[in-house]
Amino acid sequence: MKFFRRNNFNPVSTNDVTNQSALAEMALRAIHDGVVITNKVGVIKFINPAATAMVGYNTPDNIVGLDYGLIIKLESKEGRELSESENPLVQAMRSNQFLEAFQGNLIMGGSNKRIPISISVLPAEGAQQDRIITFRDITKELKQEGEQTEFISTASHEMRTPVATIDGYLSLALNPQTATIDERARGYLVAAQAASQHLGRLFHDLLDVTKLDDGRVRPQLQPVEMIGLVRQISADYLNRAKESKINFTFGSNESNPFDNSRRLEQVVYGFVDVNFIREILDNIIDNALKYTPEGGAIYINVRGDGDRVLINVTDTGIGISSNDIGHIFQKFYRADNSDTRTIGGTGLGLYLVKQRVEAMGGRVWAESAFGEGSTFYVSLPRLTGEEYEKRMIAIRNNNLNGEPK
Repeated sequence: MKFFRRNNFNPVSTNDVTNQSALAEMALRAIHDGVVITNKVGVIKFINPAATAMVGYNTPDNIVGLDYGLIIKLESKEGRELSESENPLVQAMRSNQFLEAFQGNLIMGGSNKRIPISISVLPAEGAQQDRIITFRDITKELKQEGEQTEFISTASHEMRTPVATIDGYLSLALNPQTATIDERARGYLVAAQAASQHLGRLFHDLLDVTKLDDGRVRPQLQPVEMIGLVRQISADYLNRAKESKINFTFGSNESNPFDNSRRLEQVVYGFVDVNFIREILDNIIDNALKYTPEGGAIYINVRGDGDRVLINVTDTGIGISSNDIGHIFQKFYRADNSDTRTIGGTGLGLYLVKQRVEAMGGRVWAESAFGEGSTFYVSLPRLTGEEYEKRMIAIRNNNLNGEPK
């Protein structure tokens, strides 16, 4: 039996379809990346040999028909157990959403051996709403990245001293009490000092990034009331926003989100590293101020969203194009257009944000349209009031006993 389509398309036979399916399955079985196909409720319909070996089984026959969660067990790349709410694979599978290249450890069945992997989820089209999970062993990549990180860290550390020396001599040359120069020379020196300070910031950011990349810095998590913490950090930017003539507000008001007269009543607890939160907000708010023109507005809010703490920073700035928004959290990536070229930056700030957020078991993303402003979201694990009190009591008891926090 043959199927024909109009508009001069070639006929497609059942044999053609069968052959194509067989070729596709042959290709999936031959590739080195793990591939798992599930139905919409997560029951495995297909698993290729690479995935079978990585999860610690001998044959796919023992896996097909099982729930994917019994086979693909993830922990964070730091070796921390992931709850369902902070497990991006679970969230992507439940919501039928894309997951792109999340890095974590795959726990092999039986041996409990850990394999560092990069895992993605692709929701398949069609009425069946199948999910396609792909993952690959990134052991070699991480080793190479570690070598690169060590080189960058060493080079950055060594370069900071000469850059600081250059900046110091430029400051002396620009100081009327220590040097006399004409206005043309002053302009050259001011430009040189701005460039040296930019280079200094780059080295500082590189060191911050590499310290977390190679495990020298780990998050120091503690129970925190999140609304008060974010409000306190945001308040540091009030004067800068006022000088830039930007309306800067914190809180929620449905009729006018930039009206500061109403204060938030909700109490939201998190388990976070306070210094990481400050670094995250410093980078996001600093970007919002840099890319929002005079007369614009920035709105910051915190709320509880189920078992998550959700922070958003919204601005009415120049926005991010659809071509750029998928890359802004990559290392050294900067949007290249006439509106951004004149604004300084190292291309590491948002990479550092993503790094810090994920180290605390969270997720960060942005929604934007070019010319229409941007909203950056940070989602972090939330504590209930009871969990917060228990952790605070434990901290107080440790302090009374003279134990470290």
